[in-house]
Amino acid sequence: MAAHFSSGNRREVVMGLKILCCLFAFLVPLCNGGRVSTSFQNLEVQKHLKRLNKPPLKSIKSPDGDVIDCVHISHQPAFEHPLLGNHTVQMRPNYHPEGLFDESKVSTPSESSGGTSPITQLWHVNGRCPEGTIPIRRTSSKDLLRASSIQNYGKKNHKTFPQPKSADPDLINQGGHQIWILGGTFAEDLNSIEAGWQVSPDLYGDNNTRLFTYWTSDSYQATGCYNLLCSGFIQINNEIAMGASIYPLSGYHKSQYDISILVWKDPKEGNWWMQFGNNQVLGYWPAFLFSYLTDSASMIEWGGEVVNSESDGQHTTTQMGSGHFPEEGFGKSSYFRNIQIVDGSNNLRAPKDVNTFTEQSNCYDVQLGKNGDWGNFFYFGGPGRNPNCP
Repeated sequence: MAAHFSSGNRREVVMGLKILCCLFAFLVPLCNGGRVSTSFQNLEVQKHLKRLNKPPLKSIKSPDGDVIDCVHISHQPAFEHPLLGNHTVQMRPNYHPEGLFDESKVSTPSESSGGTSPITQLWHVNGRCPEGTIPIRRTSSKDLLRASSIQNYGKKNHKTFPQPKSADPDLINQGGHQIWILGGTFAEDLNSIEAGWQVSPDLYGDNNTRLFTYWTSDSYQATGCYNLLCSGFIQINNEIAMGASIYPLSGYHKSQYDISILVWKDPKEGNWWMQFGNNQVLGYWPAFLFSYLTDSASMIEWGGEVVNSESDGQHTTTQMGSGHFPEEGFGKSSYFRNIQIVDGSNNLRAPKDVNTFTEQSNCYDVQLGKNGDWGNFFYFGGPGRNPNCP
């Protein structure tokens, strides 16, 4: 149940893009059976919450019920990593990719369809974090108790991913991840950086559309996590909270909103940087976290993913994107636009050797295109279960 793009360029490291509401659902069991002492479980929950929720200098209540804690930049979870004890935070990248699209000149595929607008995060309605801090979504006990185990909270299930022999476009045929930057093999040592939008009731407890990141250096076995739920990613930005709700959202045949995400590798320090929007550099994944991504990525994918948790053999009714097929076009179907990759000279350019894939085109589909305003783009998504997708 995925629709995604694959790029086989071996020395090209990253790309930037615009996206509209691709629906993600990572569904994990709520319990594993057996009996657990309630008092012991409560103690473990409180210990884990203390580790995740750092003492804030300021807290902001978001209209969606989230609490955003403004934590001193030096107290963020990243520095619990044993190799980051004496790390000096890099407050800006040494290099920024050249050749971004001029957003002031971008229009829609049909001038009569109306334009697109940038979006931000819902918690900004009630305040901002001061300089020298970073915003972190506060984890609650309910968040932890929804996970299959406290230790697995914020992590993907390794067993849910395919196990091809290498990160080759012809072998990877499942699971789009919006932006998926890959190196290594799926069997045991896959390096992956992922970013985009997701809807995950198990992780967040609601159906809100949220900004997310993920990383792993061992094929989702022991390393990595979503957002800032483990040590690794170092955030420097005080404006954007990973895991927080994105606002406003596009509507069917209504106003359209999109975001820009850029991930690239600093050729001097080797760190992988992420930017949200046109100027919000969020932070970086230190180079030492990875093996295969130390030099470059072997493949890049863009697309959407929906997990089918139905046990009766039927397809899930979960929608991807807007829930409408790509042929409906702008204002109705979800899209990626201005897809670019960063080459070995640190220049952004159009990708080559792009292939498309969808598991069940009657459930979710994808259509690509190219023009002067949107560059390389594609529409994607669908309703899931329908008369043609039982």
